[in-house]
Parts: sequence; C-alpha cells; structure tokens
Amino acid sequence: MKRIVNISCKLILCAATAIALPAQTFTTIHSFDGTDGKNPYAGLIQADNGDGYGTTENGGTSTNCDGGCGTVFKITPGGTLKTLYSFCVQSGCPDGQYPYAGLFQDANGDFYGTTSAGGASGFGTVFKITPTALTTLHSFGGTDGENPWAGLIQGTDGNFYGTTVNGGADNGQGTVFKMTPGGTLTTLHTFCEQAEGTSCVDGQHPEAGLVQAANGDFYGTTSAGGALAAGGHGTIFKITTSGALTTLYRFCAQSGCSDGSGPQAGLVQGTDGNFYGTTSAGGASEHGEVFKVTPGGALTTLYSFCSQVACSDGSVPEAGLVQATDGNFYGTTSTGGTNRAGTVFEIAPSGTLTTLHSFVSPNAGHQAGLVQATNGDFYGTTWGGGADQYGTVFNLSVGLRPFVKPLPPSGKVGAVVRILGSNLTGTTSVSFNGAAAVFTEVSNSEITTTVPAGATSGEVQVVTPSGTLSSNVPFRVLP
Repeated sequence: MKRIVNISCKLILCAATAIALPAQTFTTIHSFDGTDGKNPYAGLIQADNGDGYGTTENGGTSTNCDGGCGTVFKITPGGTLKTLYSFCVQSGCPDGQYPYAGLFQDANGDFYGTTSAGGASGFGTVFKITPTALTTLHSFGGTDGENPWAGLIQGTDGNFYGTTVNGGADNGQGTVFKMTPGGTLTTLHTFCEQAEGTSCVDGQHPEAGLVQAANGDFYGTTSAGGALAAGGHGTIFKITTSGALTTLYRFCAQSGCSDGSGPQAGLVQGTDGNFYGTTSAGGASEHGEVFKVTPGGALTTLYSFCSQVACSDGSVPEAGLVQATDGNFYGTTSTGGTNRAGTVFEIAPSGTLTTLHSFVSPNAGHQAGLVQATNGDFYGTTWGGGADQYGTVFNLSVGLRPFVKPLPPSGKVGAVVRILGSNLTGTTSVSFNGAAAVFTEVSNSEITTTVPAGATSGEVQVVTPSGTLSSNVPFRVLP
C-alpha cells in the first residue's frame, strides 16, 4: 500500500503571496463504504457520457486481499456510484490489484488503466475495461518494469505511453514505456543506467505519468535521482517517441532545496507553452512548492507552501495541477490548511495563491488532483475521510462557466473529433476558430465532427439554445 505523508508544519513565515477566500461551494457527493471501493488514490476523468470514472486502491468485493484489492467505478455528477470491476477475482490476482492511477478513455469509448501489483508476475498490469469486461493487456515481469503507479496517456501516434516506478533492465529504478493498443510493450528508457553505487543522474523512480507537449515529445518527472549522491531529489525530463531522454532539471540544485524536492506528480503544459507542477518537499519552508519550467529546463519557483502560520495555506502537494478555463491552475495539498487535513488551492501563473477549501477529516489524505468538468465545476477524491473514513468524491464550484472539450485536442483537416460538453441537445453550429464544421449530435453530452477545410488553430465554439460554449484549450490544427 502506498504511504500517507503526514508532516507537521513549522510555525514560520516566508516571503510568499497567499490569499484566503471565504468558503466556496463544496459538496461531498459520495462516501465509500468499502464494498464499493476504498481509498481512491487517483483523481477522476470525465467520460463522453458526462459521468466521472476512477479507481480505488483498496476495497471491493474480492476476498483475496486484506481490505479488498481495488475497484474501477463510475459516478454521476449527482453522486450515484456504480462499481464496474473489483480486482483480484481469482487466486493470485492475475487481473491485477491495487490500482493507484486513474483512467483514460479512447475514441472507442473504452477505458485503460494500470494496477500497481498483481498480474502474472505480481509486478502490476495494464488493462482495458469495457462496459462488459476487463482485459489484462500486459503483465509486467521485472526487466520491462515493475509497479506502475501512474496511468497511461495516448500519444498522437495512437500508442499508449506510461511509466513504472521500479524495474527495468539495468538497476531497477523505473522505466518509460510505449505500448500498442493490442498490448505489445516496448521499454523506451530504463532509469539509472549507471553502475550500482553511482548517482542516478538521469533520475530514479518516476511515480507520475507523462504529458505529450505541443512539439510531440513527452515530459515527466522522477521522484528521486539526479545530480546528487544518496539518491538525489528528483528530476524533470523530456523523452521522444523513439526513447531519447534528456534531463532538463535536477531538483535541490539550490541551497536547502529551496527549488523543491521529490516531485511525485506529473506536469501540465500551460497555454503559454511552459510546464507547471508541484514538489512534495523542499521549497523555502520545506513543505513543497509549485513551479514553472520552460521547455528548455529553466525553473522558477512560483510558491512555497507553509508560508503562513500553522501551514494554513497547505502543505505537501503530492498531486499535479490542472489549468482551468480562467487560465489559473488548481490543485490540492495532502496536509496543512486550517484543519491540517489538506486543501484545495488556486494559483495564478504569476504565483499568487488562493486557498479555496480546507478539508476537515484528520484522515483525509488528499493525494489526488482535480478535474474540471464541462459544467465548469471541479471534482476530486480524498483517500480517507467520509462517513466510514474510506474516502470520498467531492464537487467544488467556484463559479466558472461551462465549456466544451475537444478530443483529441489536435488533428489534421478531416480528422474526426469528439466534442464533450453539457446540455448540447439542440446545437445549431460548430466551428474551429471561425471555420464552420459539419457535426452530428450524439447525445446531450457529446458531438462528433471533423476538422473542416480552412480551419486554423484556436478555439472550438459550439452554439446551443442556452448560449455559445468555447473550448477549454485551443485546438491545434496539425499540418
């Protein structure tokens, strides 16, 4: 089972900017009871039907693991939850156990994910789940990686990309891999290619997944390794689809690790082209930070947590960020806040931080990040807390407007694009940066279309009876 970090804050003040707002509209929409799942470590995704989908690390109906082996679930915006699958239905858990990561949905509507353990060799799996069945696509065997703690992303080439926190052909410090939709896996990079006893200058133990940037390369983090001896403090790296890895930044390059240490989360590419992320430790107060890094590796610390008395602004951010439709970034901390149970925060690209919500339960453990649904609200999970202390799903509304989400977010002229949204029934027009497109209304939450001739990169707009909805990110028209 994954550890829960619980660090008491130092009562110190640091030179940083933070603003506390009155309580937002926060609602717990589901409390897990164990049989329907327990301890959701990862966040949610919004599927094409408008519902949220996710995993729980433990719980479910299997009796082959103490406390359950984990689940896959779906949940409506109103909080009605359905368990889709309970892991380890057979002795030995050949289907996997303990999914730490979230899911992604492909164009066919199927979901893909990973389990951190189980499978044929006990080192974790990659799986596909449809409305009717779960299929194990790959079981890790050690030399090809061990223990994927992160989920997958689908590259523009149609293949899946991910990381394992351990394993690999060399010193067993983790891998980056590519996998075809059919399950053929290729290891792109094994970390710590140096001999035993030397510093892993390329990093160790990538706990987080990857993000594909606008230039087609993938970017990620390792939680340890780097330039320093005794393990290092983590790295930021770039890797191409062919496996050429470049270390862009090594944390703790500054005295006292004021630039951060131990990133457990991945990166998000902002609309300005830079990457944004968090470290779980380091920073001016040694309780983690939010940073910006350019594609070339120049890092700027935007905010150091525990800059207020008793860490009322939060402490130890273990999850990544999401850039919302207002241009600001939103995230969570696992401890700190007015109740020392974690927070939800907003941070501007300039570094001004606003604490939006302080959790109450002392056992909440907020490792997961947020998702902004197309209704404008944020949804997330807590590892613990709730009626049975097994975790919750929550909604946080900060008054942001509804939007539409094109999937994929880029494509050539003629490419098929799904547009997800809310209240799409009766749509009268769809356009790509002003170029009108032919579309089909699939449901109240989905439209299908093709990139029209003459389209250029920019906003996708959908005109509905209730108004015009714009895309949350600019759509990139590929050459």
